[in-house]
Formats: sequence, C-alpha cells, structure tokens
Amino acid sequence: MISTKAKLSIKVFSNKIEHKAIRDGIGEGLILAGEKEDRVVVLTADLKDSTKVDGYAKKFPSRFFDVGVAEQALVTVASGMASYGKIPFITSFSVFSPGRNWEQIRTTVCLNNVPVKIIGSHSGFSAVLDGGSHQMLEDISLMRVLPNMVVYTPSDAIEAKKAVLEALGNGKPTYIRSFREPTPIFTTEASSYKTGSAEVLWETKNPEVAIVGCGPLVYEALLAAKGLEKKGMGSIVVNCGSVKPFDDQTVIHAAKLAGAVVTVEEHQIAGGLGSVVSELLSKNFPVPMEFVGVRDNFGESGKYNELIKKYDLTSEEISSAAKKVIGRKNN
Repeated sequence: MISTKAKLSIKVFSNKIEHKAIRDGIGEGLILAGEKEDRVVVLTADLKDSTKVDGYAKKFPSRFFDVGVAEQALVTVASGMASYGKIPFITSFSVFSPGRNWEQIRTTVCLNNVPVKIIGSHSGFSAVLDGGSHQMLEDISLMRVLPNMVVYTPSDAIEAKKAVLEALGNGKPTYIRSFREPTPIFTTEASSYKTGSAEVLWETKNPEVAIVGCGPLVYEALLAAKGLEKKGMGSIVVNCGSVKPFDDQTVIHAAKLAGAVVTVEEHQIAGGLGSVVSELLSKNFPVPMEFVGVRDNFGESGKYNELIKKYDLTSEEISSAAKKVIGRKNN
C-alpha cells in the first residue's frame, strides 16, 4: 500500500492524474531560486524555450545569458561566474551538456569544486522524434563518476522544482536530469525531497521484492507494485531522487526486508542506478537482483509511450522482473 509518509497525490492511481513535463518544474524552480537569491544566474546554449528557462529570462533579464550554440563555453563561462560568487544554472539538451562538454565540466567545475548547476534537458527517450542521436541514456553514469558532483533525478515536475531549490543551497557542482515529455505528477508539495535521501513510496507487510527506481519510471514502479499486490506479492517501492550522494541505509534496509531487488531507470543499465545499487549491496547485503533499463542500445524516433514499451520499461516489464527475482530468491 502507499506509504502515508510519502504524502503522494490522492490521484496517484486515477486516470485523471495530472501530467506535466519535468522541464516545466525546472523552469518554475529557477524563478523561485532567482527570487530567493540574487546571486543566481541562468545561462543557456541557444535553447531558452526548449529548456523552459524563458520565464526566468523574462523576470530576470539582467541575470540571464545566452551563449549561443557553444556548450563548452557555456560551462567555462559559468565556472568563471561561480568563482566570483555567482550561482550559475546552465541549461541545454543533456546530449550536449554533459554529452558534448563533459571535459569542461570535469576540469573547470568539478576539479575546482565550484557550484555550477547543470540541467540536462530531454534526457532518456524524451527527445522523442529526434531519435537516437538526441536521446541521452548515459548521463547518470557520466556525471556520477565525477568527484564533487551531486546528481539529482527527479521523478515528476514537483520534484524537479524541489531539486532546483536543493541545488541552490548545496554549495556543490550539481547535475539535474530533466525530461521533455509530460509525465504523471504523483508527488505533492508536501512530499519530501532532500539531497542524499530516498523515499519509500509503497510498502506492504512481508514484502518479497524491493523496487528501487529513479525518474519518471518510478510511476511505472508504483503501477507494478499495485499489480503485484493483487496477485498476492508484496513489495517496497523506493524513489531515489538523489543518485549521488545516495541513501545507502534506506536501500539496504529495503533489501533486508525483501531479500530481492529490482532497479528501474530510463537509462543504460551500465553505470546508472542499477550499478549504484549493485555496488552498494554487493558490499553490504548481497541479494538476487534484476535490472529494468536500457540494455546497451541507442534510442530511435517514436512516441514516448511507444519507446518505453519497445525498450521494456513499462510496469508489465517491472512486474515480470519482480516475479523472476522472487523466483530466484526462493529457489
């Protein structure tokens, strides 16, 4: 059943649940950050409207900068600003930032440990019609490997707004994963979102599997948990809004309760959340695991729901992985 502590939307399983793009929540969060702190500046690489920073640009024109199609310059200009006391948020498609400017992020931001906030938009399959060249499925692995980097993976538009405000105050280089396509809003303003914290959204008595997810697919994990419950299989669903730092204790506790784990992400399995969880549990509490994610493939053009289905990322696939890992545990 849904955890009361999670304070999720009362419409979480309703066909009337609201849909909104995570990038819209990013835009709202940036305006709030700008109102809260006058050191906030926003920079983009010729993608003001697509990354939803146009609202910030209208409200704070003197604190907004478009560097043009120059992602390497985007990072280095921002790192210079951060060195002189500003709090820069930079925006582009994630395939370009961090995809194109990773070395500049590594050297000018992380090595110097300056608080540049990198917002990678159109992550996962959400650059739907642009195809595999623009569908960024490797960004979590690229960013979590960098020393000093914080990595946030909000699961809906409300968490995205909260992630921006968390980034504002953390004093660290930060990556926020953003998405283009409207996805369900299943958290609320009262739901918790904190750096280094994971939230248990669903928990049944005597669970047989823990489903650990990040990003919009956490909603699919909740649908899977509800379906499993109808078939007499209890589960725990853990939402990892912060991939780095990671909430080790919550995930270890879930693994101990359930004895089996499924990870869920709209990202390559290699290097992503699945890797984070398996690294953690192999050292602290090894259990059977299954991984729901992209299996060493590029994306392709198509509608978002079609792509999620083709690459086996739906609630049905999560349920299948859960049944499989439960069977392994019991053999």
